[in-house]
Amino acid sequence: MLTGMAALGWLTPRRRSATARSVLAGEASAEAARKSTQDLPVPDAAGEPDFPVHGDDRAAAFFDLDNTVMQGAALFHFGRGLYKRKFFETRDLARFAWQQAWFRLAGFEDPEHMQDARDSALSIVKGHRVSELKSIGEEIYDEYMAERIWPGTRALAQAHLDAGQKVWLVTAAPVEIAQVIARRLGLTGALGTVAESIGGVYTGKLVGEPLHGPAKAEAVRALAAAEGLDLTRCAAYSDSHNDIPMLSLVGHPYAINPDSKLRRHARELDWRLRDYRTGRKAAKVGIPAAAGVGAVAGGTAAAIALHRRRR
Repeated sequence: MLTGMAALGWLTPRRRSATARSVLAGEASAEAARKSTQDLPVPDAAGEPDFPVHGDDRAAAFFDLDNTVMQGAALFHFGRGLYKRKFFETRDLARFAWQQAWFRLAGFEDPEHMQDARDSALSIVKGHRVSELKSIGEEIYDEYMAERIWPGTRALAQAHLDAGQKVWLVTAAPVEIAQVIARRLGLTGALGTVAESIGGVYTGKLVGEPLHGPAKAEAVRALAAAEGLDLTRCAAYSDSHNDIPMLSLVGHPYAINPDSKLRRHARELDWRLRDYRTGRKAAKVGIPAAAGVGAVAGGTAAAIALHRRRR
């Protein structure tokens, strides 16, 4: 960690601060991921992807989660589950619904919405025990997430596992939720946003910053160094142009269900593309009725209108 931080000396104070937070977030996520790694049986999966190389123990695969492995945003579904358990009120759920509508219809991750989602989640879990959220995460996965896994992406992950390689989720979602999803899919582990806890209780603060954009690349870099991986032999998968830093780290980048910016970038660099949606946008644009019809209708209509103006 000292080496990574020392390398920032040439930047301006503002850039140095932002980059330092990315490095801190990435290294904290990598440490949390390695601590949670478990040897678990791998479930069967359909499909016969044409990659990876078998028998290469210095290679691994890194998968973004939202709209790459799973339809929609994990944080939204986690919020639905917490709402069901009375962690917060209807007005907060309306905000989650709006963020999900934007994510699905605008086709990219907006920093302001991500900041709002992060602040909302931190305020909701502050004072709760880490063990409580992990237990609830298991239930929420069964209720809202299991049926939203993209079979095609799951098959790609399974191919790496079958080749004897480790497979990691890399997501801005809370690391505890990411670890639940990784375990349920039989993956090696997960890199996610690390929320500060003292004595097993959340403080409402983050370690560094959300694992997003450059922070994801830092997490992958830190984990690869700790695991003795050769990044030129590794693969990474994402739907978002925000993950270009992570995709650019590896020798085998894949654009999965890509947004328009990532699609253009991937074509320019001859990266492999896979699209498991029924159209250019996500397969489903509606929000489940449990989210509240009125809030969803308003949020979706606003997102559609903004999306049309941006076209």
